[in-house]
Amino acid sequence: MTKKSASKNEQRPKPGARLTMQDIARLAQVSTPTVSRVLNGSPLVTEETRERVMAVAQAHGYAVNRNAAKLRHTRTNTVAVMLDFGSHRHGAIGDPFIFELLAGVSEALSIRNQDLLLSPPGLEDVRAFRDFYQARGADGFIVLGQGTRDAMLRELGRTDVPLVVWGAVAPDAGYCAIGSDNFLGGELAGRHFLDRQRKRWLFVGDIRHEELRLRYEGLCAMANEQGDVTVDFLPIASMAFHATADTVTAYLAAGRLPDAVFAFSDTAAMAVIGAFKERGLAAPTDYSLVGYNNIPPAAHFSPAITTINQKTDVAGALLVEKLMQQVDGGRARSTTLPTEIVVRDT
Repeated sequence: MTKKSASKNEQRPKPGARLTMQDIARLAQVSTPTVSRVLNGSPLVTEETRERVMAVAQAHGYAVNRNAAKLRHTRTNTVAVMLDFGSHRHGAIGDPFIFELLAGVSEALSIRNQDLLLSPPGLEDVRAFRDFYQARGADGFIVLGQGTRDAMLRELGRTDVPLVVWGAVAPDAGYCAIGSDNFLGGELAGRHFLDRQRKRWLFVGDIRHEELRLRYEGLCAMANEQGDVTVDFLPIASMAFHATADTVTAYLAAGRLPDAVFAFSDTAAMAVIGAFKERGLAAPTDYSLVGYNNIPPAAHFSPAITTINQKTDVAGALLVEKLMQQVDGGRARSTTLPTEIVVRDT
């Protein structure tokens, strides 16, 4: 064996050995920093160099360790998106509205080349959120639904953790929130009932949730203006469809008969329709009904559901934009989205 051939063999990685950036640099005849720029998508290399480096990497089965790469940079390029599992029975979320929001957030993050980390476990209090952030688990958090966590979120909002919440917008919250005008939503539902001369109203939902509390208060405000309207309140232990249906069924079995129902979501409104139907009652003849969210199935349900529209088509992009403003060191203002009633059959 000549000295020249021995030198060439020494430059090749041994069979079975894990390829390093230095190996790729030698094989592609470029510097190690150039390899790093190529693997991290830097625009500071020519297309010819990029193709040569990638061809060598792929030919030798080199896989970029994205987690290790992130640790070499200030940011992780990862956003943790937190779902409100606690408001659903056994942590099973079945409301299409949440997944519409999640899809919008996912698309907006993808456009920005950010990774989405869905509901990492163990984040139950402010300390856990801060520890996760300081350990560089994520650059910030998008919380889809306040649920019963408003007090914790307010405390978290006073820290340095980038945070945006989908939910009720309150000027004193201390954190950035995106959502509809829930109080106005309640007023719109009440006005719909008044227009149909309904007098015995029922609100279905858990008012420990900030969003739902405001909807209930808006509904009550409209009833109080009229004077001869009563508003009953039916708490729901879980936002799950069957939990709502069972609770409404038991309510009706006890002899209570409202002539108007405002449900906390369109999915809940569907459960209400089923419970009333079991007793031979149908909307809009026997009662009026308003849901919330304007999910696509609401328009095609039988009967088509009157509902309060939330602008999910822009919500995802707004949530991501507000979070990125904070990640970049800026301040983000809360935004209240346009809120309107969509009148259909109920």
